[in-house]
Amino acid sequence: MAVAVGILSDTRRRTLEAICDTFAPSIDAPDGDEVLRAFLARSASDLDVAAQIEGLLAQTMQQEEIDALGALIDAFAEQDFAAQSLDARTTIIHAISDSSPEAKLGVRQLRALTFLFFYALPDSAGRNPNWDAISYPLLAVGGESAVLDADVCVLGSGAGGGVIAAELQRAGRQVLVLEMGQYRNEADFKQLELPGLLELYLGGGLSASEDGSISIFAGSTLGGGTVVNYMNCIRTPDHIRREWAQMGVEGIDSPDYDDHIDAVWERLGVTSAATSHNRTHKKLIDACERLGYPHRDLTRNVDTSCEDPRVCGYCFVGCQKGCKQSTMKTFLQDAADAGARFLVGARAERILTEDGRASGVQASVVHGDGTTTSVQVNAPTVVVACGAIETPALLLRSRIGGPAVGKHLRLHPASVVLGVYEQPIDGWIGQIQSALSDEFVGCDGDHGFLIEAIGVTPSIQAMSLPFADGEEHKRTLARIFKYSAPFISVARDHGEGEVVIDNYGRAVTRWSFADDTDARLFRRAMVELSKLHRAAGAKEMMTFHQKRISWREGEDFDDYLREVDAGSLAANDIAAFTAHQMGSCRMGSDPGDSVADGRGELHDCNGVWIGDASAFPTAPGVNPMISIMSLARRTAAVIAARG
Repeated sequence: MAVAVGILSDTRRRTLEAICDTFAPSIDAPDGDEVLRAFLARSASDLDVAAQIEGLLAQTMQQEEIDALGALIDAFAEQDFAAQSLDARTTIIHAISDSSPEAKLGVRQLRALTFLFFYALPDSAGRNPNWDAISYPLLAVGGESAVLDADVCVLGSGAGGGVIAAELQRAGRQVLVLEMGQYRNEADFKQLELPGLLELYLGGGLSASEDGSISIFAGSTLGGGTVVNYMNCIRTPDHIRREWAQMGVEGIDSPDYDDHIDAVWERLGVTSAATSHNRTHKKLIDACERLGYPHRDLTRNVDTSCEDPRVCGYCFVGCQKGCKQSTMKTFLQDAADAGARFLVGARAERILTEDGRASGVQASVVHGDGTTTSVQVNAPTVVVACGAIETPALLLRSRIGGPAVGKHLRLHPASVVLGVYEQPIDGWIGQIQSALSDEFVGCDGDHGFLIEAIGVTPSIQAMSLPFADGEEHKRTLARIFKYSAPFISVARDHGEGEVVIDNYGRAVTRWSFADDTDARLFRRAMVELSKLHRAAGAKEMMTFHQKRISWREGEDFDDYLREVDAGSLAANDIAAFTAHQMGSCRMGSDPGDSVADGRGELHDCNGVWIGDASAFPTAPGVNPMISIMSLARRTAAVIAARG
């Protein structure tokens, strides 16, 4: 919900309340269905919609914009709007809307905001009270237990699960989507790091490998990682398609797969038309040009009509403007429009099987008051798309999938070098990611890394900086934060990690820099990132080693690079990150070395399919969303063809 902040006078507030109650009025309907009567009687004021709008305006608008909207509200107040009847208020709204193009835009914005909160604001149980009356498919369960039936149960609603849900519902299957996270939308996206991490990420943004070697960022909300990612859309590289085809993935090297990519690309509205560069990315681009490295603007899944650089830097905690074309805006909406149902806050405990094939899912829903409902879903087809950490954990709890479950985990380990510049960077302003260089993609045989950049956030940067003592850490953050630009590498990992479960059935990730190629690439990346910063004019730079490795203008740069190359990669000696988890339930032709066949169905259990990045045979070396969605669409077509 929006933060309650008072920016309107009492008169403007009362008028706004009356405007909202005109768009969503209380209507007396003594006859008819009880749910419909309650819906018609419920007004915008019953849900405090005007207060929510005021809070949102305070967070997202500049003062001149607030003043302009206030002037529009004043035009209503001058006609004693709040004291008028509903019919009179409706007439006034239309008259003012027709008075000028500016007024029409303002009235439309007020109407849109009213409906956003009236129809999307969830209660403590994750439901909006109006959904039942309009037959919106976000389910609610209560009591000790519940039983649901579906043709297909899709576990997870991110890049893979969202696509498969849409395609199969459109193909005539009755689809039920279970999502472990909660339903959040623009009303919940506060541009604040802490609530965003806690509400939208697996483990509240604090997940890591068992020994702390790498931090794990994975979306956990309706829409999954597509709600929090940076919208970097890259087609599956041709050499990766050939490699996966040789490992047994069916159709990946055929023109049909190109059709799947094209369909995903079009539905997401992928474009570079609105890509613009903040100061961090301008530094990266300048450095690439000075060193002769290729670079290109990102192609992103974005609605170009509603972008706002002032809030784009907070993209990692949800797009407050609704520009990001996540599965919430695209494939999940398609699924819902076609009749699919959704249950949020539902943790899949195990997949149910009979005689070697799927029969359903056992799940649990924890409610806001701490009570739990046990949910059994009866479904002959189960698609597992929980992400490459939770998908293998579910299969392990279910005792299906064979010996390769959890093996072959790839993470695209990311290194960071922080450049500190003379002029302010203000890395929280502007598009969070907008350019990349593939200069080093094949720098180590078939492996290498992309060069990208990211925004800055207080707590994550504070966690990552070296710590000698409290005073030094505070003074460093205060001195550099406004002037810092993080350049990052995203490596195609050569080695593998593993997902296992503990005694409570919880996922445990095991990964390290034990692979020589991965360690060599990580060190090489930090050296190259440092060279880029120097080319861009950084006055200072530092790695995220926990024993400080840094350089300042005037110091010997080659000595610094040698220190970077020799720095420890042992667990907790350096902050490394992964935003791409893949491969832990991979497809392949060998049941001893893969979990699913070349179409995505488990080798050892008919009717259970892998629908997320877990299915990747190896790391693709590029941001994986498009590959996940394209493979998911292909898998959905195979499932649908079975009739």
